[in-house]
Amino acid sequence: MAIQRTFSIIKPDATKRSLTGAINAKLEAAGLRIIAQKRIHLTKAQAGVFYEVHKERPFYDELCEFMASGPIVVQVLEGEDAIAKNREVMGATNPEEAAEGTIRKEFALSIGENSVHGSDGEDTAKVEIAYFFSGLELVG
Repeated sequence: MAIQRTFSIIKPDATKRSLTGAINAKLEAAGLRIIAQKRIHLTKAQAGVFYEVHKERPFYDELCEFMASGPIVVQVLEGEDAIAKNREVMGATNPEEAAEGTIRKEFALSIGENSVHGSDGEDTAKVEIAYFFSGLELVG
């Protein structure tokens, strides 16, 4: 397996409940290194640009509103097969369907307030990382 980088967000529902450390601990226990991280507060417009791929979907406005509702923690993770590993640690989008021990099973409040976001592929990861981080901020 190759060393990869992936993008992750700890969403407003999780930062509001001070779960950043607990979520980071799960990521690191799975073998993912946090090589860049910052806490930011998106505007609805910034969230809209990030989630533009979902613009035609019925949940788009609600998603953008939610992502602008409070601070988030954006991060770059690195490790062997990092994209798949991060998605495994996150668990299914619906916390009721997520496996025991996953972030979403333990911390998500609902499908919408599901505590974390992670890239779904290499191309997506590159775009998402570049949206939030300059090359100088990636200190792997």
